[in-house]
Amino acid sequence: MFGRFMPTEGKFFEYFNQHADCAVTAAHELEALVNDLPNAEGHARRVQATEKKADRITHDTIDLLHKTFITPLDRDEIHKLITTMDDILDLMEDVAETISLYDVTHLTDEARRLAAICVQCCEAVKIAVGLLEDMGNASTILKTAQQIDQLESEADRVMRSAMSKLFRDETDVKRLIKLKAIYEQLESITDKCEDVANIIEGIVLENA
Repeated sequence: MFGRFMPTEGKFFEYFNQHADCAVTAAHELEALVNDLPNAEGHARRVQATEKKADRITHDTIDLLHKTFITPLDRDEIHKLITTMDDILDLMEDVAETISLYDVTHLTDEARRLAAICVQCCEAVKIAVGLLEDMGNASTILKTAQQIDQLESEADRVMRSAMSKLFRDETDVKRLIKLKAIYEQLESITDKCEDVANIIEGIVLENA
């Protein structure tokens, strides 16, 4: 009786796709920021605005989850997926804020490379999320998740090389501290994308 008064299925996949779009938009804006420091403030504002939009989508998804009687995926999986995707946006906002607060006026090729990998990771997340509604796409989704894992490994290598170079060559302690923080934050974005990929892999393996 109770179930008759609650919606079934809901538009969860639509929300996932909207959120993934936000991640790609913010990643491109963050990459632009890293490559265009004189205009960092404007790029940072756009990253922040996109993060707020993603927050609203996360809130709407969780609200719908509470109101929906029959969901297309396990409730815990839906909650874990949308909140972990939201973490990606939070981390991108953190990077933008750090660059602004630290008044960073110069970044390295390694930082720019990490920002580019973040874009690739978010674009791959978007592809995987977009295919999730149809488990007939299982093999493609799993391949995309593997690509995200590979990108995260590449980001690890770039960061290790960057850190080694930083501690070997940088004599300005303040600059060292700033760059170290930015490297770590950028790499953490790829870690979080890998977390999303792992959640998606689990969903596919359970439902395909």
